[in-house]
Amino acid sequence: MQQHTHKAPLQLVNKDCSQTIPVKSKNVLHALTSAALVLPGLLIPSPAQTAPGDRINFQYGRYEEGARNLYGVPSKYNPISADVLHGSGIFSLTDRTKFSFGYTQDTWSGATPITTTPLATDGGNRPLTLNQVVVGASPLINSNVLLDRNLDPIGRDPLTKQSTGIVDPRSVHVMSSASPETRRQASFGLSHEWNEAAIHVSGGFSREKDYKSSFGNIGGRLDFNQKLTAVKFNGGYTSSDIGAILDHDSLPYITKTAYQDQIIRKGGAAGSDVLQGNRHDWVANLGVTQILSKNSLLDTSIGYTHSNGFMENPYKAMSVIFIDPGDFNNQQTGFINGQVRALIEQRPDIRNQVALNTKYIHHISPFNAALHLGYRLSIDDWGVNTHTFDASWVQPLGNNWTLTPRIRYYSQDTANFYSDYLFSRQAFSKPLVDAQGRQVFIDRNNPNVQYFSSDGFSFFDQNGNLVDDTIAQAARPQFVTYDAGLLPKNFSSDHRLAGFGALSGGFTLTKRLWKGVDLETGFEYYTRASSMQIGSGGSSFADFDYYVANAAIKLDMERIDTLGSPLALPHDKSHASKHAFHKTPPAGIMFGHMLDNKGDFMVGYRFMLNKTNGQMQQGTHAVIDQTIIDQGCSDTIPCRFTPTHMNMHMHMIDIMYAPTKWLNVMLMPTFMDMNMNLRNLFKLDGTVPATPPGSHSHSGIGGHETGAIGDTYLSALVKLFQIPGHRAHINIGFSAPTGRVDIEQRRAHRIDPGLIHFGMQLGSGTWDFMPSLTYTGEKKRLSWGAQIGGTKRMEEKNKSGYRLGDLFQASAWGGIDLAPWLTASARGIYTWQGAIQRDFDAPSSRIGPMDFPQNYGGQFWDIGFGLNATIPRGRFAGNRFGFEWIQPVSNDFNGFQLDRKGSLAATWSYQF
Repeated sequence: MQQHTHKAPLQLVNKDCSQTIPVKSKNVLHALTSAALVLPGLLIPSPAQTAPGDRINFQYGRYEEGARNLYGVPSKYNPISADVLHGSGIFSLTDRTKFSFGYTQDTWSGATPITTTPLATDGGNRPLTLNQVVVGASPLINSNVLLDRNLDPIGRDPLTKQSTGIVDPRSVHVMSSASPETRRQASFGLSHEWNEAAIHVSGGFSREKDYKSSFGNIGGRLDFNQKLTAVKFNGGYTSSDIGAILDHDSLPYITKTAYQDQIIRKGGAAGSDVLQGNRHDWVANLGVTQILSKNSLLDTSIGYTHSNGFMENPYKAMSVIFIDPGDFNNQQTGFINGQVRALIEQRPDIRNQVALNTKYIHHISPFNAALHLGYRLSIDDWGVNTHTFDASWVQPLGNNWTLTPRIRYYSQDTANFYSDYLFSRQAFSKPLVDAQGRQVFIDRNNPNVQYFSSDGFSFFDQNGNLVDDTIAQAARPQFVTYDAGLLPKNFSSDHRLAGFGALSGGFTLTKRLWKGVDLETGFEYYTRASSMQIGSGGSSFADFDYYVANAAIKLDMERIDTLGSPLALPHDKSHASKHAFHKTPPAGIMFGHMLDNKGDFMVGYRFMLNKTNGQMQQGTHAVIDQTIIDQGCSDTIPCRFTPTHMNMHMHMIDIMYAPTKWLNVMLMPTFMDMNMNLRNLFKLDGTVPATPPGSHSHSGIGGHETGAIGDTYLSALVKLFQIPGHRAHINIGFSAPTGRVDIEQRRAHRIDPGLIHFGMQLGSGTWDFMPSLTYTGEKKRLSWGAQIGGTKRMEEKNKSGYRLGDLFQASAWGGIDLAPWLTASARGIYTWQGAIQRDFDAPSSRIGPMDFPQNYGGQFWDIGFGLNATIPRGRFAGNRFGFEWIQPVSNDFNGFQLDRKGSLAATWSYQF
């Protein structure tokens, strides 16, 4: 689970701040405001704080860390990476009231530090060998370490584990692979402005499988001094529920005694332990924005945050080196043996933070540029005091290009409860003895019966009677664990709480394509190093680098509207338009319409949801588990698991341009995420199939998730004919293999499962030809259409060795206008898809039908019910929306597959 932080909205100059300035300075102040807006970031400010204009933004970002320092031990784990999709918008409901929304979805995967240990341990990040070759590092965390009398670790040879006799003070991260995990966050806001004041309220929620939060805030602005001075205030509250699914691989090695009352079992014997907690955050901010001159602006604010509840990261542990006092006091021994054990970290239940922010913006007239300087000081009662300095230069380059280089320095003090690892002068566990010094045993068959032994051979019952050998063999020794009261109350080895400094630099490049349409790309490289901390520097073992890259398209709807009136409906003669209006095909139809005029441009968003669950099917009928076990996989490998559900979400950005009246070109990047869970298959006798030695086995309630960029669609749409009431066009489309097809499952039970199931990969992995032919017609309130199309794989196999099956689809629909702006539709769909060809050429899990190529594709008959709406007038005129639910009617599956339950398509588009 990633650390969750809700940042305050970016504070910007209000649109009215220049109204009392002489006309000649308005452009300068607008440049200051525009300069503030081009700074990169995924968070969208509230409507009451932004520059004027309704706008819609779409942004994709990529975050990737560099490899950690494991001191020469190679790791097969990929570093942490994240793919982030963000969309946001601000719309005017009236001249003074605005509505805003934002949606962020990110998918994280890769390896992350779970704890820190001395490099000298005989476990920790020990090398893994395969055929006498070191291939990686093991995330085992329970081990032993030799110490000298000063408790300094004694080094070991990394392969033989023999002591070198030399002190080795180095620490090292213990890495653990993290399953892909998707977080979704949505926010909504409403604001209203008066002449010299504004207020805004907003709220939202964030959801992932182990962390759920809801938040809300209220704030506003008061203008003074002829609107040269603005006072801003904001208050917010966040409530979070944690349900951390404890990792089944690391769980046996982590001591969780402190949280025993918060851990519940979900999913039965094959389920997972879940650590539950809740957290509450209150935030308040007060700030002042002052226009100093026609060329400069100063913004300052102070913020206070109070947090309480479950503040720990339940996936982080602290390594504690337990030293038996008897060993330490024995002066005859040269070295002391320490037992290294991992405990879930314990942080204070309360945190109070105060942050001071200052930003200065100055317009440099000779260069027509803007300089941004910022400083932030944060202090808290954990001892994590931070300093942040940042600077950027917003430089127009001409020809509608703008370049913004930036640099940032950050320094952080160490939390007062942070340590690489701890020492405790007590045994982690020791035999339980009675008042007479005898070791205590219990009967394995009856835990209420105790035995006692002084030598481990002769056993006596509670009455002092000698018991025979048969009974003695059932005796199990009892142990007493460490005394938690001898440990610090709070401790953590999370490297994010360590002291360090960081330096980052990057740029943002913006190109204005048309009035109101901007393309933006950015890149930033970040270096974290303990040596760069202000005042001191610690160990370099936690140093690492990362980069962030992003691309965005930004639409200023008010500027776009000045290009021409909105789309006119045939029933609305008051709206003339240069854009012809045609009935829109159902939302599930792709490449179904064209722009009519040279120079027309359209931007849209498409969302698709596909759901499968229920009983497994073979051909046209349901099957029982025994049939799947016997026939669902292969002749030599019986199936052991089957899916319980699989959901697919796809986000697509539609960008269409008409260079001529008869040709449209289209670009459709996609972002996908999928989730699946499995269950055991059961034989007729109620048992589960045996697990072959060395085979992967699924367990737990977490399931599998994948997500990131999918394939990218490129199309040319050519108009065949257009006469009153009838139109036809062909689509010459291609799919570029930008989606990954080599995603692996995380290591589990010390076994690498290999590549994840075919259906959970994010693309085809091949260049694909995707032609289609579309006809549409309309007369008065009625509309109709048909489309045939398909997908032909253009390569024999992808980089992972297989090829998805070809596809053919035919569709016909009819619609009726329920109102001049609203159309209802019904559609019939036939789909044929071939089975997967070839197979993975790398190891894969091979545990169920979803891992075998013959269990994909088939013939399907569906019916769709949809609604399309075009807003005819008002502030939102010209926006189009479409919704369609597609319901399966008949299935004929290839092999064994999960039953289809339906799919949803939703679209928005705007043409100008």
